[in-house]
Amino acid sequence: MIKNIITLITAVFIATSCSAKPIIGNTNLSLSDKKATPETVSLYKKLIQLSQKGYLFGHQDDLAYGVNWRYEDGRSDVKDVVGDYPAVYGWDLAGLEKNSPNNIDGIPFTKMKQYIEEGHERGGITTISWHFDNPATGKSAWDNVPNSLKTVLPGGENNKKFTIWLDKAANYLLSLKDKKGKNIPVLFRPYHELTGGWFWWGKGNCTPEEFKEVWKFTFDYLQKKGVHNLIYIYNTSSFNTKEDFLANYPGDDYADILSFDSYQNNNDKEGKKFIEEVQNQLKIINELGTNQHKLIAIAEAGYEAIPDPKWWTGTLDKAIGDYKISYVLLWRNHGWQEKEKKMHYYAPYSGQVSEKDFIDFYNLDKTLFEKDINKIKN
Repeated sequence: MIKNIITLITAVFIATSCSAKPIIGNTNLSLSDKKATPETVSLYKKLIQLSQKGYLFGHQDDLAYGVNWRYEDGRSDVKDVVGDYPAVYGWDLAGLEKNSPNNIDGIPFTKMKQYIEEGHERGGITTISWHFDNPATGKSAWDNVPNSLKTVLPGGENNKKFTIWLDKAANYLLSLKDKKGKNIPVLFRPYHELTGGWFWWGKGNCTPEEFKEVWKFTFDYLQKKGVHNLIYIYNTSSFNTKEDFLANYPGDDYADILSFDSYQNNNDKEGKKFIEEVQNQLKIINELGTNQHKLIAIAEAGYEAIPDPKWWTGTLDKAIGDYKISYVLLWRNHGWQEKEKKMHYYAPYSGQVSEKDFIDFYNLDKTLFEKDINKIKN
């Protein structure tokens, strides 16, 4: 009999710096969804095992397009460089709520489903975010009108509209199936970057209690719709203290992975600020993950156009250091942005200046790509 609650003894390493000696502790980890499918439980168990071997590498929209190409069967910029796919594939549901045939990045939802199923068949892992529109204004997720979130809560004027949106998400998530007809497990990351003020659900646009309520409402509603193939990710942007990170935290019964997003900027060309910020934030969530029995991750990261030829081993891996994170996901490879007149990508492609260093990064024992995770059996 497969139990929905996993109890494992794992080695959890608490590093206070890149060179710190690990402290070993016992941690009991369990999924927040007590009715999670056996496949979801199995993935969670595998994530726990993998986190002790290294960290998974992920890439947004990896299979759909890359720099100067789109919708080529089996292609991936990452695979073009290292001969292997990412371990984690990132996708987004935005557009589903307004019945668009394509998501926010222009990918047809039918193709996205195909890519998710193909990646899963090879042993890859799926994570999904949702840049959904502001239900109060009908504009984009970045239409950060204060108090919009309050309107979707029970009794609010947009609650019915919001539940219809959740119905659409539930139907899509339940449509993701393997060749045996089983639901594909998904690392689900709603209401992401919540400590930033740029989204309608972000800091300053709702109260912490309202955020917790909408999170719990979403969790409970999807449960009622029979969605039990999700591993829930709590996600912030930058933060400075444990209190900052936990201000909107819905509680241990509603989240499985603690994470944050962090990007290096052009005013930090050597990456010193990026490394320091990531290290400080990992120190905080590593302690929380240990105490509250959660996996930890960097759910988004990158340096746009990667101008530093040694960025992968010299900055990103150095920033992660010895922390036992589950995964790090790099943002998408859009390519040329006509409106902004610049290149927009976060993983290397063949001929890109950081290509050689990315190969060195790939060859590190602790970086795990798709071939690596297939060697681990539950």
